[in-house]
Amino acid sequence: MSSPSRSGVFSKAADRRVERFTESVSFDHRLYAHDVAGSIAHAQMLAKVGLLTESECEQICRTLEAICGEIEAGKFLLRTELEDIHMHIEQALIERLGDVGRKLHTGRSRNDQVATDLRLWMRDALDRIDGRLLEVQKAFVGRCDPDFDVILPGYTHLQRAQPVLAPHYWLAYCEKLERDRQRVADCRKRVNVSSLGAAALAGTSLPIDRQDVAKRLGFADTAANSLDVSSDRDFVIEAAFLLAMIAEHLSTWAEEWILWSTAEFGFLKLPQEFCTGSSIMPQKINPDVLELTRGKTARVIGNLQALLVLVKGLPLAYNRDLQEDKERIFDSFDTVELCLELAAPLVAGATLNRRAIAEKLDRGHLDATTLMEWLIQRGTPQRTAHHLVGRLVGTASERGCRLADLKIDDFRAADASLDNSVYDVLGVERAIGAFKSYGSTAPAEVRKQIERWKTKMSGSQQR
Repeated sequence: MSSPSRSGVFSKAADRRVERFTESVSFDHRLYAHDVAGSIAHAQMLAKVGLLTESECEQICRTLEAICGEIEAGKFLLRTELEDIHMHIEQALIERLGDVGRKLHTGRSRNDQVATDLRLWMRDALDRIDGRLLEVQKAFVGRCDPDFDVILPGYTHLQRAQPVLAPHYWLAYCEKLERDRQRVADCRKRVNVSSLGAAALAGTSLPIDRQDVAKRLGFADTAANSLDVSSDRDFVIEAAFLLAMIAEHLSTWAEEWILWSTAEFGFLKLPQEFCTGSSIMPQKINPDVLELTRGKTARVIGNLQALLVLVKGLPLAYNRDLQEDKERIFDSFDTVELCLELAAPLVAGATLNRRAIAEKLDRGHLDATTLMEWLIQRGTPQRTAHHLVGRLVGTASERGCRLADLKIDDFRAADASLDNSVYDVLGVERAIGAFKSYGSTAPAEVRKQIERWKTKMSGSQQR
């Protein structure tokens, strides 16, 4: 059978090789439920405006629901010559209802139909992503109280910089994920716009009611320009970008925890159910889930690039190139959702190696900046204090000791005005206690942030 999409203008059937080349049902079949929902809403609108009788509408809706059930049960045959899931469903409807089924496509094109189905699918997918992000946030917040007394070395350039409380670190990821959730919510607004009824590119001369369909499908708005509707894939690319950002954040977290779980760092013990072994080395406990989370970020970024390149040279309006958008955006959603699904229990199940962290905490002169700021408060200009503490760090490094282990004469050699009060600000614990600014790792500030996030999480639901 030749594709029903080929009109009477064709005198020859499509080449079988063309059918194989142009088919998309192998990947767009996942849109079946959304296609049926869109078609039912379209049929109900056609009945409302008098383009279908109530009886015809009822037959169409009932048959569409039956077809949807068959697809869901795996009892529906997919055929290459029918190209996509939209033609499969429509052809099944025609085979069962004849001319009544042929009336369904009144006032619409596959161009606006496909865009509508994809928007409906993405709306659900964005909601799932938001829920997964929330789960990871809750896992990080859940660690804050038990880990409150743990001080970690903070890094810049992967060099030890200043001390931070462990919950300050956990909440840093909550902030990143919150921005991701905001992007999801913002993207959803532009996804939640109805394309249906724009037809091929210019609209239709039939008396359809596009706002009625939009309302039935739960869309917040109706796209205003039919020419734009036919070519628009901004909403797909925007979603691909936000998914790439989520993947980037997960990759950063994965990279740090991979490092922390090494013998060289020894900060973290990963839950074994999220690790794998070696085929030859019996001692190995490999962080494969984290490594794959880091690695899968590459494909999500690649999908974004592919989509940008896909649309960069397309003239208005619809071009068949746009069929290529679905595999990329489906893969990005699937990949990020799976990574998030594993991230939440992995975050919750990891254990900080408190002893190893404490034993190494005095390395790197993490209190140097606190000493500099103490000198500033005594009236020393910042650049002078910076240079002075740098000399003291150099002395301590040469001797292989902490700043707190230097003699008072060493401090007086750098600044004759210094006395034994200098020791009151030295050491990692004192450095932590010295912080004051909003958003810092000061214990009082961190406690406020923990409580803020607890309140936020207790009342937070999927957007």
